Amino acid sequence: MSKVVITNRIPESAVAALRAVHDIDYYDAEETISREELLRRAAGADVLVTLLTEKVDDELLDAAGEQLKIVANVAVGYNNIDVPACDARGIVATNTPKVLTETTADTAFGLMLMATRRFGEGERVIRSGTPWQWGMFYMLGMGLQGKTLGIVGMGQIGQAMARRAVAFGMDIVYTDEFELDAATAEALHARKVDMDELLSTSDVVSLHCPLMDSTKHLINAESLKKMKKTAYVVNSARGPVIDEAALVDALKNGDIAGAGLDVFENEPAVHPGLLECDNAVLLPHLGSATVETRTAMAELAAQNVLDLLSGQPALTPVTQKTSL
Repeated sequence: MSKVVITNRIPESAVAALRAVHDIDYYDAEETISREELLRRAAGADVLVTLLTEKVDDELLDAAGEQLKIVANVAVGYNNIDVPACDARGIVATNTPKVLTETTADTAFGLMLMATRRFGEGERVIRSGTPWQWGMFYMLGMGLQGKTLGIVGMGQIGQAMARRAVAFGMDIVYTDEFELDAATAEALHARKVDMDELLSTSDVVSLHCPLMDSTKHLINAESLKKMKKTAYVVNSARGPVIDEAALVDALKNGDIAGAGLDVFENEPAVHPGLLECDNAVLLPHLGSATVETRTAMAELAAQNVLDLLSGQPALTPVTQKTSL
């Protein structure tokens, strides 16, 4: 029987599947586990089941010990895990791709609608009791039909976002390390371009890239200046892909029209300037937040653990080229 440390609360079906065959140390609390408690519980673990709130680095791996076999992240993103450090120790890191693809794309598309149509602003008017009346030019937004969506990172979530946008009559351009196969590109009416062309031609830029050294602050003061003044940026990937201070300046100065954010650079803290921008739609990291999706994520993480401990390969191991 292996020792499985679950570092935070996850759906019970996944916990039950692991408890049936292994010794479980489960941190079942509302608040995020402290670093000290995490290091203490990790000692002697064969498995760590982690969330994005837990930093998996040399310190944690040392605390766990040489017997640690797998770090199963209950997330598609894995920027909280030092993957090379795991690889160097022969530890398998896994994530939960595909099961949250559609839900996260729904969130990104919702952010795009809220930002371009100013739905967030409109709701705040109603809730605040601010006087208003219908008018021909009252709170005009931007329609999506015939507009260009620029997708940064055309993995599973990026493609799901593109499918939704095509249904709304949008044109698609994208940047990615890899090129779509001809059939997929045709179905999505998608054209691969370089980053500069994507920024300068897109009416909405939607971020679906993993967080790596090469993508941190990918959207910065320089790149925001390259966008249309009528354009919007949407981020449902990872917060540090955007330089929030630069985004605040761009929103306040009218360099771009608006933004929709589900993730933040120093999450859960939000740049105070964003709170002052009516043209920013802000959500508290709800990308995969449905009962069905979060359950599927946890169950996939548990299955990765069960498979590996039974001598089978993990279903979804992370590599440095794993995409969202």
